[in-house]
Amino acid sequence: MRAEERRQAILTYLQRSSRPVSAGRLAERFSVSRQVVVGDVALLRAAGADISATPRGYVILRADRGLVRRVACRHDVRGMEAELCAMVDQGCSVLDVIVEHPVYGQLTGSLQLSSRYDVSQFLSRCGSNGARPLSDLTGGIHLHTLSCPDGEAFQRVRESLRNLGVLLEEGD
Repeated sequence: MRAEERRQAILTYLQRSSRPVSAGRLAERFSVSRQVVVGDVALLRAAGADISATPRGYVILRADRGLVRRVACRHDVRGMEAELCAMVDQGCSVLDVIVEHPVYGQLTGSLQLSSRYDVSQFLSRCGSNGARPLSDLTGGIHLHTLSCPDGEAFQRVRESLRNLGVLLEEGD
C-alpha cells in the first residue's frame, strides 16, 4: 500500500471508529511502525483533518456533541478522580482540560472521558507515566469543556462539583 493510500485508509478507519484508536493498533492494522502512523497522522492534520490525540488514542470529534459548556475548577491532584467522576456520573463527557500558562497562553489537553472506566484508564496512565496534571501549572485552577445531553445534566455537574468544593465561581 502506498503512503497516500495508507493515510486515506487511516482517516477512513478513524472516521468509522466510535472510540479512540491507539497509534499501536493502527500500526498493527496497516503493517507499519507506530512512528510511521504518528507521521501519517501529522500529515493528515496538516492537510486539515480534524484528528485529536487523546490519552487513549486518536479520534475524530463528531459535530453532534450535545450541549457544550465549560466549568472552572480548582483542586490539587488528590481531587482529580472525584472531579472527573462527578462529571461523567451526570451523563456528561469531559472533552478537555484547559489552563492559562504565563508563557504559552492557553494550553489544552484532549481528554474525551465519558465513563468511570475512561476516568480509571486515564488516571492509570497518569500514574504509570508519572505524569502531572496540567492544573499543576496554575495552582490547581483549570477549565473543563463538557458535552452534556441537556441543561439539566450540566446543572447537576455544577452542583456535584460545588458539593465537592472544587467548582470555581465568582467571588472565589
